[in-house]
Amino acid sequence: MSLLAAVVGVVLLLRSGASPACAAPPTGSAVHTGKATFYTLASGGGNCSYPGPPADRMYVALSPGEYAAAAACGGYLDVTGPKGTVRAQIVDLCPECPAGHVDLSREAFARIADPVRGVVPVTYRAAVNPRLPGPLTFRIKDGASQWWFAVLVGNHGNPLRSVEVKPAGQGWQRLTRTDYNYWLRDSGLGSGPFAVRVTDVYGRRTVASGIALSPERTQRTSVFMYGRSAPRPAPGRTQTRRPTAPPPATATVAPTGATGSAPAPVWTVRADGPAAAPASCG
Repeated sequence: MSLLAAVVGVVLLLRSGASPACAAPPTGSAVHTGKATFYTLASGGGNCSYPGPPADRMYVALSPGEYAAAAACGGYLDVTGPKGTVRAQIVDLCPECPAGHVDLSREAFARIADPVRGVVPVTYRAAVNPRLPGPLTFRIKDGASQWWFAVLVGNHGNPLRSVEVKPAGQGWQRLTRTDYNYWLRDSGLGSGPFAVRVTDVYGRRTVASGIALSPERTQRTSVFMYGRSAPRPAPGRTQTRRPTAPPPATATVAPTGATGSAPAPVWTVRADGPAAAPASCG
């Protein structure tokens, strides 16, 4: 029986297209070879939980191994096909895609191939320090309170390595990333306001202060993860899968919002990198 279980495990591993030990987003300068298809988000911003697709509608969904339980979210890929290259933001999971299969928006696919082809061979690589659509944003999840905390970070460009929060009068508290891209602290962090420290996979670090406990409101800061960039202009098949809904908040008390007047936000930035690119699964 144990031999049969081992054989079944190997077969399932081969069918999955990626080993859990090798689940990692594309990073660094490695070039990957695969294929591309296209789809359209029915609503929202995909499994990465963004409020909506990028303004230019250049987005991409990745296989489970490269989505890596949301570790790829917010990063960018440069995808090259028969007609040229397009840069697309990673916003979604493609559950049925094997490793090497990228599922682009229809608009992005049209930049690299004629959509009538449906599927084309491509190469793709991570875009390191891509042009940013704006300064960092923070969105506290619905249901968050002083007893349960979750935050979504936007406009960070490179994939994130860690997010830490510093409540007033306390030290830095490391959050846990969920597979729907919110960063979570089950025990809560108090009523705020908070300082948030964001570190990307290349070691670049940014600190923002004055983030309020204000669920379902996107808080736009004045600091960029690196450099400064103006937003890209928006260019003037219906989805067959829907993003997985994130689990409900598990706070044991009624959610509360921020109370009183928060101090004026103060934004600081410190670059610790970029450091050497992390090892990839190849």
